[in-house]
Amino acid sequence: MILLLILTASAVTILLRAFPFVLFGGKRQMPSVIHRIADLMPPAIIAVLVVYCLKGSIAAVTMESLAAAVAAAATALVHIWKRNTLASIAVGTLVYMVLIRVLL
Repeated sequence: MILLLILTASAVTILLRAFPFVLFGGKRQMPSVIHRIADLMPPAIIAVLVVYCLKGSIAAVTMESLAAAVAAAATALVHIWKRNTLASIAVGTLVYMVLIRVLL
C-alpha cells in the first residue's frame, strides 16, 4: 500500500512538471498570454493577501486594527523606498509585533 502511494505521488509529480513542456511543444518562447498572466499575478495575489489580512481590522476599529494599519503603511513605505520585498516584510512584521505588545 505504501509503495503504491509513493508511486502515485511520483507519477503525479513527474506529470505536473512535464505538463508545460508538452503544452508548449518545445518552443523556446512562452505565448504572450502566459507572459501577461505572469506579469499580473504577483500584484493581484498581494492585493488579495492584504485584503484578507486587514478585513477584520476594517470591520472594527480597535487598537489592534490601528497596529495593523500602521504596520501596513510601514511595509508600503519601506517597499517604495528600498524596493526590497524581504526588507519591507521584515519591517512590517517588526512594527506590527512591537505595536501589539505596546498598545495591547
